[in-house]
Amino acid sequence: MSTDDPTTVALTRREKKRAAASSVFAALGLTGMKLAVGLLSGSLGILAEAAHSGLDLVAAVVTLVAVSVSDRPADEAHPYGHGKIENFSALIETALLFLTCAWIIYEAVRRIFFREVHVEPSLWAFLVILISIFVDISRSRMLMRAARKHDSQALEADALHFSTDVWSSAVVLGGLALVLAGQKLLPGRAAFLGRADAVAALGVAFIVLFVSYRLGKRTIDVLLDSAPDGLKDKIVAAADEVEGVINPGHVRMRRSGARVFIDMAIEVDRNLSFERTHAIAEGVEAKIQALVPGADVVIHTDPRETERENLARRIRAIAERNQLPVHNISVHDDQGEIHVDLHLEVDDHLLLHQAHELASHVEQDLRAEIPAIARVNTHIESRGTGVGSGRDVTAEEGPLVEQVKRVTDAVAGSACCHNILVRRQGDRFSVSLHCGFDRNLPVIEAHKLSTRIEEALKKDNPAIEQVLVHTEPEAPR
Repeated sequence: MSTDDPTTVALTRREKKRAAASSVFAALGLTGMKLAVGLLSGSLGILAEAAHSGLDLVAAVVTLVAVSVSDRPADEAHPYGHGKIENFSALIETALLFLTCAWIIYEAVRRIFFREVHVEPSLWAFLVILISIFVDISRSRMLMRAARKHDSQALEADALHFSTDVWSSAVVLGGLALVLAGQKLLPGRAAFLGRADAVAALGVAFIVLFVSYRLGKRTIDVLLDSAPDGLKDKIVAAADEVEGVINPGHVRMRRSGARVFIDMAIEVDRNLSFERTHAIAEGVEAKIQALVPGADVVIHTDPRETERENLARRIRAIAERNQLPVHNISVHDDQGEIHVDLHLEVDDHLLLHQAHELASHVEQDLRAEIPAIARVNTHIESRGTGVGSGRDVTAEEGPLVEQVKRVTDAVAGSACCHNILVRRQGDRFSVSLHCGFDRNLPVIEAHKLSTRIEEALKKDNPAIEQVLVHTEPEAPR
């Protein structure tokens, strides 16, 4: 099922919202418990945990809003979709965490060096920390599973919040234990061990700072469209494996929520057909999709001259770049100078001076791109873009049909003429016919024979204006 399928999108959004909503309720419960016990016990460690959980609550609400909006489809104002709101929400969470850490560090330093606060490590204090650890472990695992399944940075940030709570709660638990030991077991060390709670709060702050830095760096990288490490090289290597790619060009990537957008240019032989060029681009796109499933990929093809391209193909490519087909290309080497003769096809509706300007432009391009060409002779002819009014008179022109057979067979040297069609245009005739030649005859020889047939028919009957000879191989005997 496609990731753009409406059913899939709706299911993804529902699962992400459910995970984010459960995180909100968990954070709300933990914040209330820690705040109440922290105020009753006077423990800075628990109050720091309450502040941490309070920010988790704010972050969880931001995450819930983000995942509710991020999966909306792209629109005219947001052509890349709304996915980056998840990354923006993660940045907000990071900023809130840094503010909390600043307050905890400030208060901890005051309690350690300048102010003495009595801490009452009651049973409720230990109980709320143990409950917090249990809830944090279960919620962080659930959120991380959802984040990995849907590639959601917002849910991943929420999961990191809960996982850091586990470690910070463990540090606070240790601090409370030391305070209790100082009061009950080592009265002489009570003043010293009483500061363990503040030290534990410092530990919480530094743990959160470390995780916040990592999360913030990743979030800013995404918002600034930084390319994932190593992915560009993998994409270039994959594109280079596709047959027909001369050289992989530039690669640009950006991430929006769970989706990656990739623009890439590839160089291909300029003489390939449009269909073949498109097939090569699709092959590169498939390779990239295998590396980055669900990516939005745009491949741009640049036509390039290849080393194996001969002079005639280069001439044809230059002419077609001007949207002018050419044929009957003849290349002559005259004492080191290249002379080129060619037939240039132009539209019927052009005037002679317009057609001559087009021919002159093609000649200039040929000499500019291939300096070895000293002279270009161009024969201008109609491309046949107009619609004629010729009427089929084959049945009425029996003598003319017999004349065509006789002349054709005389030139070819055997009875090869069939499928003759005669059309009348005013007092002129247009003739087409099929001729079967030796199947092993070189193309150039077959073309010479068809040209001789055309010339012979026009000479034998001046009323014949056009002749088309369709050459085909004779069936094996």
